[in-house]
Amino acid sequence: MAMDAVVNTRCGTLRGTEADGIRTFLGVPFAAPPTGANRLLPPQPVQPWPGIRDATDYGDSPPQVAPPVSAGFDWDTGLSGGDCLNLNIWTPSAAAAGAGGPGTAGLPVMVWIQGGAFEVGSTAAYDGRNFARDGVVCVVINWRVGADGFLFLDDGHANVGLLDQVAALEWVRDNIADFGGDPGNVTVFGESAGAMSIGVLLSIPRAEGLFRRAILQSGAAHHVLPALAAERIGRSLAEKLGVPQTREAIAAVPVKRLLTAQTELKTELLAHPDPEHWGHDVVASLMPWQPVIDGDVIPRRPIDRIAAGAGAHVNVIVGTNTEDWKLFLAITGVLARVTEEGLSGTDSIEGFPPPASYGLPVRAALEAYRAHYPGATPGDLLAAVQTDWWVRIPAIRLAEAHSNAARTTGAGTYMYEFAWAAPGLGAVHALEVPFVFDTLDTNARLFGPLLGENPPQELANAMHAAWVSFATTGDPGWPGYEPASRATMRFDVTQDVVNDPRSWERAQWEGIR
Repeated sequence: MAMDAVVNTRCGTLRGTEADGIRTFLGVPFAAPPTGANRLLPPQPVQPWPGIRDATDYGDSPPQVAPPVSAGFDWDTGLSGGDCLNLNIWTPSAAAAGAGGPGTAGLPVMVWIQGGAFEVGSTAAYDGRNFARDGVVCVVINWRVGADGFLFLDDGHANVGLLDQVAALEWVRDNIADFGGDPGNVTVFGESAGAMSIGVLLSIPRAEGLFRRAILQSGAAHHVLPALAAERIGRSLAEKLGVPQTREAIAAVPVKRLLTAQTELKTELLAHPDPEHWGHDVVASLMPWQPVIDGDVIPRRPIDRIAAGAGAHVNVIVGTNTEDWKLFLAITGVLARVTEEGLSGTDSIEGFPPPASYGLPVRAALEAYRAHYPGATPGDLLAAVQTDWWVRIPAIRLAEAHSNAARTTGAGTYMYEFAWAAPGLGAVHALEVPFVFDTLDTNARLFGPLLGENPPQELANAMHAAWVSFATTGDPGWPGYEPASRATMRFDVTQDVVNDPRSWERAQWEGIR
């Protein structure tokens, strides 16, 4: 039976719940509501509140478009609202109570940054109680997505969704001791766009010192837009809204109309992915809203800054799933319909970027993949190319860059591959998340349909324990990644370390990605 749990923070008192040795605090504000005068602007400090604030229900999610079929399942978009800069906390009861007084437990802290193509997302899909069960204070954060988070007009404001993440980490630094956590031992972990965000956070000055460790799941440090391409998107949005290309004018548009215009823009991009109109980077990713190299928040490409030493003091795990991008082809039905002729064309394939956009000489690339995978279907070949372009090669490049830069700091670099195959699908995108959270029995909201009837609990035990070990000590339990051996932990029903498991793919993309 749940009981009340009360914690004092710098901004006021929170009342959450306590059950089974875990205290839970939901919908905790880390910044002021981004509405009214704050709309489309960087996050502002949360204002103290009088009395006791209820923290027993999920807070608002950020305004967002309806997710496409390819994004997965239930994203709880109905929770969208104005007071969306909030987070959820799970902590062991004894730590939050403070056996020696509040804030004395000094437990490791893990902060989850969710994915969703920088367009959708909801904290309600993630339950951190099993991290708390195992001695970790787990935090799951919201951040603005779509135009609300990544509108770029070259007006002195950029990447406000990324700044939301920074503000949440600053809140953790300033308040997490009251929940039993150690603000000096914070691990950020995230998947897909969340992992891509972490790749940026590793590289930018504003995030320095806010976390000690980082885990990037199916995302790395390549996905950012140049300013010119991002400004084209902002101009196109203003034109669709029929307003001047100013932040003030766009902020005055009702939320529903703004979301409708974003949907119209994305539909147009998918129907006519012309690099001359949108820019190569937008057409290659088909993500109009993502972090922007603005010269201030993001000085230059994250992977280049990491190679030059940014984030070299942070311990890093980075990895992907074996058939990552096959998910999107499979659940939209494209996997079975793509043909050899389609692969060699220059048009987009039913809502996916044209093969030419991936940067390889198309005919040579397909011939190379076909020769290396002689039994693969055209759909499987496309999935392999997309997996490599989107996540696998960027993950390898991040591991290479970080391990080289960290030689002088002693920070560790580790790599993994999640290889357990979902029934009828394979080891696809996002499949590892319920294993990481150890929520195979309860995480049916977003990931359950992928898991089948009897997903292996022993794999969840191993992966969850590795993440907890890394957050606690910096060591996940397998050898570090270095160019000589490229040790990679392969997670399946059994686990083993494989050296350089993707050498062929790595060589194919050398100098290209």
